[in-house]
Amino acid sequence: MANIKSAIKRNKQNEKRRLQNRVFRGEARTMVKKARVAIASDEKEEAKTRVLEAVKALDKAASKGVIHKNNAARRKSRLMKQLVALEK
Repeated sequence: MANIKSAIKRNKQNEKRRLQNRVFRGEARTMVKKARVAIASDEKEEAKTRVLEAVKALDKAASKGVIHKNNAARRKSRLMKQLVALEK
């Protein structure tokens, strides 16, 4: 454990941020998973709403800096491709 006051503070800040980041990262992962399940079930309306929710969660995580903006863009792109393929 850290002995220096600034290092102790830094550890507290890092732990606080880690827990907050987990919330946004976990939410994004959950929404993406639900979207994939909905796409696999072949229900177009359900899939569309789930994909939009996943896009929102990914955008929020990217804006908070939890995931990189290109990572969010890549995941959104893949979801949209799957959704369009379902609608054909």
